[in-house]
Amino acid sequence: MTVNYLPLKMTNAANDIFRQARQGSVAAIIQVLNEKLADSGIRTRAIFADGVLQLLCEAPTADQLEPSLIAERVRQILEAIAPRNIHRVNINSRIVREQQLLWLEDINRDPENLLWSQEITLSKPSFIQQLRNDWRSRQAESTLLPTRSARQIREQRQFWRGGVLGGVTVSLLLLAGWLAYSRFAPASTGSAPTNVSDLSSNTIASADPSPPASTSANPPTNPSTPSTSDTFADAVRIAEQASQEGQTASSSAEWLTLAARWREASDLMATVPTTDTRYKTAQDRISAYRRNSESALRKAQQP
Repeated sequence: MTVNYLPLKMTNAANDIFRQARQGSVAAIIQVLNEKLADSGIRTRAIFADGVLQLLCEAPTADQLEPSLIAERVRQILEAIAPRNIHRVNINSRIVREQQLLWLEDINRDPENLLWSQEITLSKPSFIQQLRNDWRSRQAESTLLPTRSARQIREQRQFWRGGVLGGVTVSLLLLAGWLAYSRFAPASTGSAPTNVSDLSSNTIASADPSPPASTSANPPTNPSTPSTSDTFADAVRIAEQASQEGQTASSSAEWLTLAARWREASDLMATVPTTDTRYKTAQDRISAYRRNSESALRKAQQP
């Protein structure tokens, strides 16, 4: 029997293009738009400049480029993609022309060539929805990996079973040793406190007879609480906290929390204005923090 794998490969390729478009790839966004608008005879081109996605829609006739229909359809497609760090889109429309590498400069130099131009703002998905989208993308990638054989699964089960039994055995031995010690250890003499915390409290009380400090002093601030005055500093503070917590994280829930922190730091870096002297550094750290978030998501998926 012959098995045809072509539909599966085509589906995987489409999913990969959509995933790249969601990550903010302009080339992937153009490909998705051209596929969705092919039935209308519309061809799109795009450039991301100054925080705005400049989109050019071309068609053979003006009737195919009705402003309200095209603008709303483009909005629906882009909001379904939810491209990262793209929220403003300027839609330019004109009759189709030959390929122009500098089409944006051409329409800026001579706006009369356009049929119409309209700027739209995409609704930003919630943080939970963005995290869920990344989780689904990672699950889609994992389906492309080769499956394990029955022998590998059996060996892994035996490994975990042996580890669990060994851990239980060690715990029982430690418990038995503690019970034996608590039963046969000689009793303490004198009136000295037997509890370490009691001893510490008594020592502190005798050494410092001064009255306690007034409670009206300013309470210490939480270093993990971000300040709203400087988004760059807030992002760095959250990133440093995530880096420290990442050294001890072990459970899936902890890695998910770290992924959320890295994503929050990346989003804050994306809000640093272009007038800020640290804007270039912020742009570099957006992708770096994003990779850390994706790495934490991968670790959360591991058994």
